[in-house]
Amino acid sequence: MSGAERSRVLVRGVVQGVGFRPYVYGLAGRLGLAGHVTNTGEGVVAEVEGAREAVAAFRQRVGSEAPPLALVESVTHETLPPQGGSGFRIVASRPGGTPSALSTLVAPDTATCDACLRELADPADRRHRHPFVTCTDCGPRFTLVTGLPYDRANTTMARFAMCERCAREYEDPADRRFHAQPVSCHDCGPRVRLLVPGAAGAGWTEHGGDPVAEARRLLARGAVVAVKGLGGYHLACDASDEESVRLLRSRKARGDKPFAVMARDLADVEEFATVGPHERSVLAGSRRPIVLLRRHLSEAGDGLAAAGPRLAAAVAPGSPDLGVMLPYTPLHHLLLGLPGDPPGPRLLVMTSGNLGGEPIAWDEDEALERLAPLADAFLTHDRPIHVPCDDSVVRVVDGEVLPVRRSRGYAPVPVPLPLPVRAALAVGGDLKNVLGLGEGRRAWLSAHIGDMDDLATLGTFERAGEHLAGLTGVVPQLLAADLHPGYRSTRWAEGAAAGRPLRRVQHHHAHVASVMAENGLDGSFPVLGVAFDGTGYGDDGAIWGGEFLLADYDRSTRVAQLRYAPLPGGDAAVRHPWRMALAHLWAAGLAWDADLPCVAGCSEAELRVLARQLDRGLYSVPTSSMGRLFDAVAALTGVCRHAGYEAQAAVELEAAAAACSAPDPGGYAFELRSPTGGGPLPGAPGPPAAPEPLVADPGPLLAAVVADLRAGAGRGLMAARFHAAVTALVLRVCAAARERHGVETVALTGGVFANALLSKTCARDLRADGFTVLRHRIVPPGDGGLALGQLLVAAH
Repeated sequence: MSGAERSRVLVRGVVQGVGFRPYVYGLAGRLGLAGHVTNTGEGVVAEVEGAREAVAAFRQRVGSEAPPLALVESVTHETLPPQGGSGFRIVASRPGGTPSALSTLVAPDTATCDACLRELADPADRRHRHPFVTCTDCGPRFTLVTGLPYDRANTTMARFAMCERCAREYEDPADRRFHAQPVSCHDCGPRVRLLVPGAAGAGWTEHGGDPVAEARRLLARGAVVAVKGLGGYHLACDASDEESVRLLRSRKARGDKPFAVMARDLADVEEFATVGPHERSVLAGSRRPIVLLRRHLSEAGDGLAAAGPRLAAAVAPGSPDLGVMLPYTPLHHLLLGLPGDPPGPRLLVMTSGNLGGEPIAWDEDEALERLAPLADAFLTHDRPIHVPCDDSVVRVVDGEVLPVRRSRGYAPVPVPLPLPVRAALAVGGDLKNVLGLGEGRRAWLSAHIGDMDDLATLGTFERAGEHLAGLTGVVPQLLAADLHPGYRSTRWAEGAAAGRPLRRVQHHHAHVASVMAENGLDGSFPVLGVAFDGTGYGDDGAIWGGEFLLADYDRSTRVAQLRYAPLPGGDAAVRHPWRMALAHLWAAGLAWDADLPCVAGCSEAELRVLARQLDRGLYSVPTSSMGRLFDAVAALTGVCRHAGYEAQAAVELEAAAAACSAPDPGGYAFELRSPTGGGPLPGAPGPPAAPEPLVADPGPLLAAVVADLRAGAGRGLMAARFHAAVTALVLRVCAAARERHGVETVALTGGVFANALLSKTCARDLRADGFTVLRHRIVPPGDGGLALGQLLVAAH
């Protein structure tokens, strides 16, 4: 061929399972190129031959014009001798590369695309009402991949032989299902079943009619139905049926924790929640997370009115926010009803199929056992889930997505790292556990695993690690874990180290490192990390959580902290914010007067026992936690005395504050002072940090709250003044650190910064004062982001 050139082009990134080979086939055809394309362990490899200009155009366009679900990280090429020939073809996948060098990234699960939805609703289409309609642009990926390369044989679809018509589509380059691995139809499966209780206690039996139609009828009659999704089971009920929601709440022992709601469309969501343009985009996007939205509320003093009439009050009692998502599988769309279907629920509670603290149920046999006491029926199917994956949760802050739980739709897309790391496994923390693998300039984070407090979660944790290792080929040379000696994740890492180095990373240093990493900082200069959360083991053995750290990836120095207060009874103080209110009053030397809301609900015996506990230091480890101070103020102001779920007090305090705009400070301020004296903390082993940090004493602020209470101030005003005081403290300490250390960049991290109001005001005021502000956009600010920070600190 005159002037011919041949090139081997390697494309790395999320390029398998997203229609990349069909796209390459089409691009080569349009450019008149011969050759072939295949999946390998390294990525997608194409050999193209033709006119020199056409080959150059292919190399330029193959990355920039990629399919919508692809994420191209790199395109490299090498020149080969021309071989002649004509035509372009897709050849069988080959493993390629060494196990430690796998560069292919598995795509996350994505919502059903518009083209497939049109087929689902079209009575003339052969996939009309097929619960598994999918194509190269949508559907399950991560949860069904069993290995690489990404071919049907390496997915849980391997058991379903394609029928003749599906096979023709699969082999047709002009079809949008060309090499779509989950392709299926009514003829070749998978298939949905509805299991209902058998007669006379005979276990579960299959319902003989239309399983989806019968499930809709059951939901409309108030039943709770366990529904198998992409990454596990949901427990569903009619979200407008008060009795049904209360039944589910009782069975699940949910307390007052809000349920997530799945709405049929955006118009339904707008009836009960405020949906801005950014929220609209996230809700309707391909990832379909749960989005935290502010519900429509009318102000009645400091009280919160009920939401719109279409939503049962029991869905989110007392909560200002609602977790809302749109359907993301064909089965969800069928459950909520297609045009022309009989009337049925338009809003469904869709909560994780588990009891509190357990991982999501995902295997059918396990689900039938674990969820039997919770569900009246099971809408299930025979496509196995290879790895569990719970729903992601996000909120929008200042027009940007803030992850609260990074899971379905996001995992396992890797986080690019600002500098290379040695192959390592980071095991995260014990709450909201997420583990991470890192090598080179990538970190792969697992889906949300949960709280490491039972055997089932540990099993999910181990399976998630094995799955990530199989997909990435990373063989960890070191392990990273939290500093806390009692964490189950840390103890697991100790047992799994097997001679490899195990590096323990201080909790808040890991938080700061995570936000540095996702913002692309290479650690060449320190930042001032503002790490506010509920619990983290400190260098001195105390429980930290109100920290200002001068940090890079190598080290962190505590430059300021919230004043220590006792944590009476450990977890008991977390569950009962009134205990933290009394502990903070005690530490500030303020009286427990009977007119204070946190005192009024206590018996004399309770007060006497707690006073003795505090005076003697019994079971009262010192804590500098900002999260616990939020709890204390919530209880002191009467916003929340008992917490039925994690962070309830802080969430309700934020909601009360949001209803009061631009409050005057009202004397709410922290006293910032240098510590006096030295030596170890009472009850906390080890020497104090050197040099000693500044101390932010909330005593004056608490005294101002007490004065406001006696003056009859509303809860909203007190909550707003408290938020403003915390923002002022952040600005003041950062300004002092800039003067002393020359630091110009501030990183806001830790679970407290899931508080949208605090995050907004701190970022606004810091930027106005000339600081560069880093916030989370890729991983959660809470413990779901710890593994990323652990990887960077351990590796450097």
